[in-house]
Amino acid sequence: MVYPGKRLMSSAGPYELGEADWSRANWDVMHAEAEAIAALAAELGLWTVFGSLHPLTPPRRPHNSLYVISPKGAVATRYDKRFLSNTEISWMYTPGTEPVVFEAEGLRFGCALCIEVHFPEVFAEYERLDAECVLVSVMVDDPVRPLIAQAYAALHSYWVGYSTPAQYSQSAPAGIVAPGGHWIARCPANGQPAVTVADLDLNSQDPDIDVALRLARPWRRSARAGLYDDRQAPEDPRSNGRTSF
Repeated sequence: MVYPGKRLMSSAGPYELGEADWSRANWDVMHAEAEAIAALAAELGLWTVFGSLHPLTPPRRPHNSLYVISPKGAVATRYDKRFLSNTEISWMYTPGTEPVVFEAEGLRFGCALCIEVHFPEVFAEYERLDAECVLVSVMVDDPVRPLIAQAYAALHSYWVGYSTPAQYSQSAPAGIVAPGGHWIARCPANGQPAVTVADLDLNSQDPDIDVALRLARPWRRSARAGLYDDRQAPEDPRSNGRTSF
């Protein structure tokens, strides 16, 4: 994931924050690296998602993005981070405008980036868009964020893929959370590069997956859609009165 330091990019830096000087970025190298990843994805026949910067028409700032590469090595779509930190919106990036859902191997995936873990509406929106897995890429050493990502899996009954650099693995290793909210695969917490693998099976009989997909998610949708409306008692004084036993 490409994510340059705010002080490194600051035109007033390195000791003061200011407007990012994107002329310092080697866009040719980043483009070549992206092309190399796409070529390898095609060679291996893999869907691949990686983080990088997406330049806009100058003088606009770039997007902070996730590129989705198909097994043919083509850019299938791109997600642009919508919720930015104070530093990012003040000095660095242009925010994106919409969620992105793509289909791969019969599953629907959504995308989110870093601080967006702290915005529940992002993950609720992907549930409404029928995402079956949300891929989250995080560039921070924060043991709380994987816990929040794990909670979203349980709340919305979908898989969550949590990705973070190896140097942060000792406090927040990458991994995959099942729709029931339990980690089903996780990288070692040893600071070393690693890959973790899990099967995303919509027909799994694992209780942590089956109950979440077959029962919990449909029930919660019906609950949000007015299930209780005709069973409430707004005209009953015993329901309205709140100052007596």
